[in-house]
Amino acid sequence: MANKKRYLLPLALFFLFSSLSAQQRIVSLSGAISEMLCALSLEPQIVGVDVTSNYPASLQQKPHVGHNRTISAESILALRPTLVLGIQNEMKQEVIEQLTAVKVKVQLLPAAYSADGTRQLLQEIAQATGTTDKAKELRATFDKQLAALKITPLKKKVLFIYARGTGSMTVSGTGTALNSMIELAGAQNAITGFTQFKPLSAESLVAANPDVILLFDSGLQSVGGADGLQTVQGISATNAGKNKKIISMDGQLLSGFGLRLPAAIAELNKKLL
Repeated sequence: MANKKRYLLPLALFFLFSSLSAQQRIVSLSGAISEMLCALSLEPQIVGVDVTSNYPASLQQKPHVGHNRTISAESILALRPTLVLGIQNEMKQEVIEQLTAVKVKVQLLPAAYSADGTRQLLQEIAQATGTTDKAKELRATFDKQLAALKITPLKKKVLFIYARGTGSMTVSGTGTALNSMIELAGAQNAITGFTQFKPLSAESLVAANPDVILLFDSGLQSVGGADGLQTVQGISATNAGKNKKIISMDGQLLSGFGLRLPAAIAELNKKLL
């Protein structure tokens, strides 16, 4: 009997370590990807995340590797990942090459600022992680939530300001996640003369004359709240400034285009009313 036990123990350990080695070790470099991985019941396999991965809150306990555009290969490799998931065009090519050189699988996924973009991202993640059946359930729920939305069309011009203190402020033109969210929520972007982001100027602010000014929660806090924003040159001359229509939302919820997109659209529409 003693001899039998002596052989059974190594066998049990072999199966245990075989099971552990089969587990994926995932580093996620996108808040939307991290959110979807958790919804796919893969949170235990996430070994590291970027700074935008703040939902669900339990992700705060995971090791953080920084911001996707400034991440080093060393910080990722320290976590011994088997799979790194990120968004196309958001990682430095040299970092990708360093990871793939040591046989780490790197998969960069497309991101489009639309409901279809969210669906595609979910499908790509599911295929990369072998969770396509679970993804079908999540998509069905997502589609049901979108169909249930009752968005009130608004004749309001909305200006999104990205702020990191009053000395660093840019505004969103077209082609951004914020432009798409404003439109999905039933309003119009106050600035359509350029794409992506440009520095805020008092002249362009007055010319755009937004009815509502939108910021991330963190951005609004960085300028001292709504009262602090009113001190920025040009703000008080706009309809938004005169009517004190300055609103904010959680940055990842507002711009992430993850599975919480229906909730984000509903919240923004309500705040714009």
